[in-house]
Amino acid sequence: MADAAASPWRARAMGLVLALVVYALDQGIKAWLLGPLRLRDVGVIDLLPIFDLRWTANQGVSLGLFTADSTEGRIALIALTGVIALFVLVWMLRERAAADIAALALVLGGALGNITDRYLLGHVTDYADLHFGEFRPFLIFNFADAAITVGVLIILARSLLSRDKPETTADTSSKEPI
Repeated sequence: MADAAASPWRARAMGLVLALVVYALDQGIKAWLLGPLRLRDVGVIDLLPIFDLRWTANQGVSLGLFTADSTEGRIALIALTGVIALFVLVWMLRERAAADIAALALVLGGALGNITDRYLLGHVTDYADLHFGEFRPFLIFNFADAAITVGVLIILARSLLSRDKPETTADTSSKEPI
């Protein structure tokens, strides 16, 4: 019985480790791109016919929503995303299913990476540019954005595909007492 109780806590601890790994990878990639590769100065590094590294300072959140170009707006956006990250952390620490914990960890690690950018730089550094000629199915994004997106998709898929089966009970109401 103690092993069953320890299992969710083990999964939660692994979730925290995963969130830290996502955060570290996000910050490490950005440091590498802005440091040795000088992406901010170069502007664009062509990698593949459909994928470039393109420096972008994102003042808002996904899809350019909630652009924060003032100090007050930036602080409000940091506070809002901080509250969301705190909500995700609490949800993750209460969750029991390992897959949901992993998905929430992806969201948490990505959120922390983007919050750090916004706090330290005043914007989020985006760089991944997937395109097919002039067609861009996504806006320019970063590792944190990808982790958040994958985490949210896992949560949505699991909530839509995993239906709780109703308990079956013997129907004794139609039987006559003997």
